[in-house]
Amino acid sequence: MFTMKRIPFNFKAIAWLLKHPVAGNPRCAFSLWIKNSVPDRRYQILRNMASIASGNQKPHQKRSKPSKETLRHVKNREHRKHVDLHGPSNVYVQVVGAGSRENGPSIYVFSEYNRYLFNCGEGTQRLMQEHKLKAARLDNVFLTRMNWANVGGLCGMILTLKDTGVPECVLSGPPQLEKFVKAIRVFSGPLEDIKLAVRPYTDPQYSDDTMTVTQVAIFAQLKGDQLRRSPSPGRSNPDCSPSHSPRRELWMPENMDGGPGSAGQERAESPGGHPKPTRDPSLVIAFVCKLHPKKGNFLVLRAKELGLPVGTAAIGPIIAALKDGKSITFEGREIQPEEVCTPADPGPVFIVVECPSEEFVQPLCSNEVLSRYQSGGTEDSAALVIHMVPESVLETDGYKSWMERFPASTEHLILNEQVHTVHNIRSHKIQTQLNLIHPEIFPELKNCTTKVRQATLHVPNVRAECLLKYQLRPKLEWQRDAIPSCDASEFIKEASELPEFLKEVEECKRFQVTDSMALSGTVEKYPEVVFLGTGSALPMKIRNVSATLLNISPTQSLLLDCGEGTFGQLCRHYGDDVDEVLSKLSTVFISHMHADHHTGLLNLLVQRERALSTLGKPFTPIYLVAPLQMMSWLNQYHDHCQEILSHVNIIPARSLVEGAEVQKFKTKAFIQALLKKSDLEKFQTCAVRHCKNAFACSITHQSGWKLVFSGDTMPCEALVNMGKNATLLIHEATLEDGLEEEAVEKRHSTTSQAIGIGMKMNAEFMVLNHFSQRYAKIPLFNADFSDRVGIAFDHMRIRLGDFRVLPKLMSPLKALFAAEIGEMEERRERRELKQLKEAGLETLPNGEHGGGAKGLAVSKRDMEDDPEEASRKRVKTN
Repeated sequence: MFTMKRIPFNFKAIAWLLKHPVAGNPRCAFSLWIKNSVPDRRYQILRNMASIASGNQKPHQKRSKPSKETLRHVKNREHRKHVDLHGPSNVYVQVVGAGSRENGPSIYVFSEYNRYLFNCGEGTQRLMQEHKLKAARLDNVFLTRMNWANVGGLCGMILTLKDTGVPECVLSGPPQLEKFVKAIRVFSGPLEDIKLAVRPYTDPQYSDDTMTVTQVAIFAQLKGDQLRRSPSPGRSNPDCSPSHSPRRELWMPENMDGGPGSAGQERAESPGGHPKPTRDPSLVIAFVCKLHPKKGNFLVLRAKELGLPVGTAAIGPIIAALKDGKSITFEGREIQPEEVCTPADPGPVFIVVECPSEEFVQPLCSNEVLSRYQSGGTEDSAALVIHMVPESVLETDGYKSWMERFPASTEHLILNEQVHTVHNIRSHKIQTQLNLIHPEIFPELKNCTTKVRQATLHVPNVRAECLLKYQLRPKLEWQRDAIPSCDASEFIKEASELPEFLKEVEECKRFQVTDSMALSGTVEKYPEVVFLGTGSALPMKIRNVSATLLNISPTQSLLLDCGEGTFGQLCRHYGDDVDEVLSKLSTVFISHMHADHHTGLLNLLVQRERALSTLGKPFTPIYLVAPLQMMSWLNQYHDHCQEILSHVNIIPARSLVEGAEVQKFKTKAFIQALLKKSDLEKFQTCAVRHCKNAFACSITHQSGWKLVFSGDTMPCEALVNMGKNATLLIHEATLEDGLEEEAVEKRHSTTSQAIGIGMKMNAEFMVLNHFSQRYAKIPLFNADFSDRVGIAFDHMRIRLGDFRVLPKLMSPLKALFAAEIGEMEERRERRELKQLKEAGLETLPNGEHGGGAKGLAVSKRDMEDDPEEASRKRVKTN
């Protein structure tokens, strides 16, 4: 038994009817009916029949995961252990994130043997996926310090490496990384499939097939409040944050039964035996990386000219001796290595340095290990120094002097917010094309720029750009050919050439101009809903993970979920106005503890603090409505990584369920303050059918509108009851119709199920959201779509007056994505035919093959088009 088109269908029963005659009749009536149907309709008939009631469906049994094969590069590495190797032939350093505010600094290092990543801030995984930098080949990640700007993307990266079958990943850097890995298990679930090891800076040198890496600890002399606060990106002074009380409005682990606690000044040995905090903002790690020496290449033509026995068995020992630097005598003549071999490469050195504030400059300048690679040092001078340094530090005389100690041959690469490169090209492309359909609903994306003046340096230097390369082998040189271009005119030209697209756009615009109700709806600017992330599971190049901004008024806003990269999406949507937007944010709702719904929160909090400071506004914590388990994660991160708890006033999501008794005075006060601040009449939650401690929410404004947000859920009656007569329902529609069985397994909703919930609650309008990444550009439509249904895109902005317009966008959207829709429909048809074949219906009563041999052919790719998205999901359901 399995389900298609929301109909439980027993294919074995149908197969029996087709194959067994009824007494007195060579063909039963059912068989004749199927046989006489139009051929193209036969399988449509089967899909839409309900031969057995849904109540007879067997309990769902979860599919077992296929065992993962050992990755090819892992097998190759095992083979190389038994081969005498002398350094890789091709090595380059490549910029992933150039250091902009929305894409922090990260570096990818490639060799034919290994891949490395230096720093992994939010959005790193998304950039690697878009630009085809294979995360599956990573086995070493180096972190320069414990700050969310450096480790914000590590949670998702670890889970992706696990899901792709990487057996082991080593994290090098501050010793607190071990605590960080332990903390992410709060929401990641089991990580047994991948071995995670932490290599602290106190460990000896690390060496593999490509290079040797030395960790160099640099300690700043921080004082007072600086010890509590880690320098934020773009700020040179750690204590320039807004002054506010060191109180902690939080829920301590000992209060996990539902009562709030206060941590006082700082937790040392807190009640219940909680460990002493280990975070250390005074520590930064630099990395000295030296490639292994490589023997020179044997020059075959030159060897032939000298009469060496090229092409015979005797040449082997001769080549080995010459490449080892030894001279040989052949037929009475002595031949030197340099006559037939290129010079050996001793192995260039590159250094990765972060200097987040001026307090680190003097310790950096006086570091003996790093000085060995400068002019007059005991080691070969560095070929490349990578500086992750703000302009304010670059301007200091001390740092300028330190850079000048390197010889003129050393190249300098600088990564910071003084960058003008566009990273997320595909996001800009699709938004530019959507903008042609409706410029207000799909506004053009923007860039964040810095007002800080670029430092004047006395050494030649290169400013980072996304995908800029510096080749270390076979020769030292900059390579700019991979840097992506973002040409809006090309994107527009491409869309304009699509069949019927411009025609459908004009038809849509004609409606907007002539429809009086559509025109009148543009008057009310608030509430305004901005979809920042509309995909599920993991960030991808077109759809980021879950986040929706609700602008309630000109001065107040609220965020519904906050997946990784949410702040970056805000930067791309609002550009230089992002600080103003952050300053208006007073409340964040987190629906549940899956990583694609909350791992953007910490960066949002840090950047909001920075925004308030920049604008000269007083700091106030946000109201965080979330499952109480969120505090276990925040407490651990606060203790061992970075001060964060003063940023939140926690309101347990369960305390807002209808009828819940709120016993704690502090919680009651927070709820009342939240409602008053945002002019809300009611903020309600309900438990939904997804994982343990998963919630939806309903927000009712004093002016009368009501917005309901489903979070992740299967169809849920509690959500229907809470959302009765909603003005707008934002409901997840992770999967297409026909995948109901998978939806049950993963505890999500299909398109029709989501629409059905909206109809039952009598919602005025529904926007479908949280699509599987298999529907990267657009989900599949069905007959249930009506003038009350719209679909969400990243950076889509809607108001209540847009409800009549949104359904009219469907035709131009279908024209824009016609190729993708066609491919998805073909995949669905092949999948259904495969399912029919497996059920015993490959042969119809007259011997015909349904859909022909071509229709029954299922390629390997199609058989695998249903990836185990649940394994990617940041899940802990028990």
